[in-house]
Amino acid sequence: MTLVEQPSEREGLAELRRIAVVGTSGSGKTTLAAELAHRLRAPHIELDAYHHGPNWTPTPDDVLRRNISDTLSGEKWVADGNYSAVRDIVWTRATALVWLDYPFPVVFWRLFRRTMVRSITGAELWNGNREVLWRHFLTRDSLFLWAFQTHWSRRKAFSKLLAAPEYRHLAVLRFRSPKATDAWLNTIPNAGVG
Repeated sequence: MTLVEQPSEREGLAELRRIAVVGTSGSGKTTLAAELAHRLRAPHIELDAYHHGPNWTPTPDDVLRRNISDTLSGEKWVADGNYSAVRDIVWTRATALVWLDYPFPVVFWRLFRRTMVRSITGAELWNGNREVLWRHFLTRDSLFLWAFQTHWSRRKAFSKLLAAPEYRHLAVLRFRSPKATDAWLNTIPNAGVG
């Protein structure tokens, strides 16, 4: 594992063939992954789209694993998501891992803003699903509760997992702030233009 806490201007570019983007819910994984995919002219794989079936029905793990395995068979891709059921597939095939390890207040604000916008606009997400605002304030399915419950434990788990032998091949770029992420992103040439 090559852990890069403060990447230099060109750090990690050679490993940007198959990229996994991870972080707490609401940290900006999908936004970053979509932009990276565009810049690198690579397919963007949003794991949420494979996990959430119609009416928020979760895809069974065996089906999810098969679908993700097939999807990630290419030489170039950017995938975002934290699903432990497919982590071994995603991380083993990835050449680089971008970890958005932001402070909880930053993540919570981003999650709150995103949830409000999606709920108010009625934006369709995956397989016809839409955010419903009351669900995040009045139920155990709340994304806010989920982010609070998993933020610190995920940080510990990722640190431990990334030290495992099967993931030592990864170039790991760990960003502690959106500003650091943006500065690094701006060093990546935009092959998607034109």
